[in-house]
Amino acid sequence: MAELIIRRDGPVGRVVFSNPAKYNAMSYDMWMGLPKALAEFDADPAIRLVVLEGDGSKAFVSGADISQFESQRTDADAQARYNRAVESAYLSPIACSKPVIAKIRGICMGGGLGLAAACDLRFCTEDSRFRMPAARLGLGYNSVGVRRFLDVFGLQNTLDIFYSARIFGAADAQRMGFVSRVETSESFDKVVDDWCKLVAENAPLTLRALKLTVNQLGRDAGERDMAAVDKALAACYASDDYREGARAFMEKRAPAFRGV
Repeated sequence: MAELIIRRDGPVGRVVFSNPAKYNAMSYDMWMGLPKALAEFDADPAIRLVVLEGDGSKAFVSGADISQFESQRTDADAQARYNRAVESAYLSPIACSKPVIAKIRGICMGGGLGLAAACDLRFCTEDSRFRMPAARLGLGYNSVGVRRFLDVFGLQNTLDIFYSARIFGAADAQRMGFVSRVETSESFDKVVDDWCKLVAENAPLTLRALKLTVNQLGRDAGERDMAAVDKALAACYASDDYREGARAFMEKRAPAFRGV
């Protein structure tokens, strides 16, 4: 059964892409469900960050479920509807004001690569494999998606992976700056969990302001909403958490942030 498994693990929200028989290929309902899941986590003050991961050890997401193309892309209107669902899913990690992390095991290709590129950070196992196969499928990749890859991979690497449609491994992904950490399968869960614990202990308003700043700076100058950035920064300094951080530093203890 193709589905999203939604879990709350203390301060960490988890979205598990589950379609094991097809290496976690994304069905139409899965594309549609991701924005809703992330919006709910974003609205929950108990959740400090979100992890996206695949079900099992073989794949993060292998792409879109191609078997649905004939039924879901029957005409121009259906094609447009399907594309809107995919693009909404791609945008949802960016729209979420909290850190969103891609935890990648095994295959991460096509739509999976696009989803991972929309996350703030990506961690993977040594045996992970990546591919952008659009040129092998005759698909056009829209300008919003291409820009996202340019921002993450850079020009030369984006042209390489799109033109060649080659499979590349974890070492290449790290060299290109796509993943920040590569770990063994045995250590992977602990490394990611430890990192998530560090993030969850930090001031939520500071993290929110940083993500907003990074996203705005990634836009063209005329499209940036720097007033929203200034407002988010001011909220940090006006917060109880700012005063708690100063007190904790002076008292040589760990701060207890509440996000207010």
